[in-house]
Amino acid sequence: MNILMALSQLEVTGAEVYAVTLSNELIKRGHNVTIISDTLTKSSKADYIKLRFNKRGLGQRINQIKKLIKIIKEKDIHVVHAHSRASSWSCEIACKIAGIPLITTTHGRQPVHLSRKIFKAFGQETLAVCENVKTHLIKELGVKESKITVLRNPINSRLYDFSPLNKRKEKIISIIGRLSGPKGEVTYSLLERLCSLENTIIQVIGGKNTPDKFNKFLKNKNIKFLGYINDIPNKIKDSDIIIGAGRVAVEAILSGRPVIAVGEAKYIGLVTSSNLPEALKSNFGDINYKNEQSFNWENLIVDLKTALIMSEKELLSLRKKTQKEFDMEQILTKLEIMYDRNYILAKKYEMPVIMYHRVIKDRSEGGVHEIYATVEQFEKHLKYLKKNNYQTVTFKDLTDNRYKHRFDKGNKFVVLTFDDGYVDNYKYAFPLLKKYGFKAVIFLVSDLNYNKWDVDVTENPEKEFHLMNMEMVKEMEEYGIEFGGHTKTHPKLATLTTEEASKEILESKKTLEEKLGHPLVSFAYPYGNLNNSVKNIVASSGYQFAVATDSGDICFSSDLFKIRRIGIFSTNTLLTFKRKVSGRYNFIKIKREEKEFKKKSKEKKI
Repeated sequence: MNILMALSQLEVTGAEVYAVTLSNELIKRGHNVTIISDTLTKSSKADYIKLRFNKRGLGQRINQIKKLIKIIKEKDIHVVHAHSRASSWSCEIACKIAGIPLITTTHGRQPVHLSRKIFKAFGQETLAVCENVKTHLIKELGVKESKITVLRNPINSRLYDFSPLNKRKEKIISIIGRLSGPKGEVTYSLLERLCSLENTIIQVIGGKNTPDKFNKFLKNKNIKFLGYINDIPNKIKDSDIIIGAGRVAVEAILSGRPVIAVGEAKYIGLVTSSNLPEALKSNFGDINYKNEQSFNWENLIVDLKTALIMSEKELLSLRKKTQKEFDMEQILTKLEIMYDRNYILAKKYEMPVIMYHRVIKDRSEGGVHEIYATVEQFEKHLKYLKKNNYQTVTFKDLTDNRYKHRFDKGNKFVVLTFDDGYVDNYKYAFPLLKKYGFKAVIFLVSDLNYNKWDVDVTENPEKEFHLMNMEMVKEMEEYGIEFGGHTKTHPKLATLTTEEASKEILESKKTLEEKLGHPLVSFAYPYGNLNNSVKNIVASSGYQFAVATDSGDICFSSDLFKIRRIGIFSTNTLLTFKRKVSGRYNFIKIKREEKEFKKKSKEKKI
């Protein structure tokens, strides 16, 4: 995707660290990211465009909106992610005009006034960095709970090694945070209470300049004002205790340092495994859901003494729990899905994945089940795709994160899939695919040479239809057709034991890979029948994609092991086919399914 990160700041903030971290990691995952902000102090792989969001006059706001619309158009932006109140105001209007979604991250309490309640500017969805922010948005600004997701600021824990505690007699306590605003007041209060400690060095880290009010501490040889520094992780490791909030607290815990959590809103105290949930709610003391402060300074000295005797076992346990909450990979994946979902909901479009079974010369070759298209119908489908500039892609084409570019300008992807591997796929479909320069994906049943699963049923048995041999498969693969797994014998996997399902999936994969000489990329669940156990077997087997039928989310990337497909049947007209490949069909179909489900639920109650 093409993502625009927007933030407003005049000096480095936690929001900038968050936005830059996200940007760099999203770029690694194959996205294009641009950052737009008043300033940018952190190094980033994203393109940077300067825009003075802090200028808030009406004329300046209008100019910001104009520039944003221009950037969105020029860079083909799919989603804007704003990280500050000032930037979200202009982005909300620009995104509405451009017809793309706005996602916001709310890092702290917002001013509560009438204009903010009327024009909320939180976008389609807002990410609250902690539970207190979510509560504040719901109770004080009237934001719908359904539009808020608690998603913590992700941190790459690999950058913070757990290191042994220092053994020196003289202890270093590092207070990390700004010296201005509410955080500055907290630092001042801390210094007043800590300045007389013996055998202790107090390091104050943060702030470009030291405000005059701190001058009285400059004469104290045990207090050192280090100002703003880039290498915070090493300063954390060189400390015995860290005092701070937000990201600072997390980085310190990951590094194995005891943390006294105190932010601009609340004194949490020494963070332990037992009070970690409470600390998380307020982002380690930075945020109350009410506009009030709560500082229990009388606990400070006791907490410091307890911190010095915390065991390595306690610190390791705390690190493990914190690591899970702020896991970079997990949070980024949720964010990517959120971007995709909001984009497709805004555009009412998702890449169609089409499901065929058989292609036959005429209806006399059809069977009991009408899961076929005639040669005439199939050619009409391909002609329509060609005329309308569709690009057929395989799942192999979508590996290495390439599916993330399905919305890029000029990309009009469609995936044509065929289940079971009937001979007629080779005899009739293959020549037409070659004629129009198209590709497809065919899912093979590895241990059968005809449709035994349909023939052997007691009720309404199907005629016998042969499956392709390996010579045919290899010829088609050489051209560019992808082949995937479809089990050994085509059972309903969710009805089998875990052991039986594993055998069907894994042995089929092994057989086909040995015959083809390379790993398979994709899998199709027979009958679209699956459960979580079956899905987990497929996901852990080495497949990268798995397709269902009528189950699966509207968004392709929501679950790569439960991709929804759109079936083609003999009764479908060309008009129906056009609707099915439009990228909008599933929106209508899922609504219909939900309506039917509600109707059945009501009937059951009656």
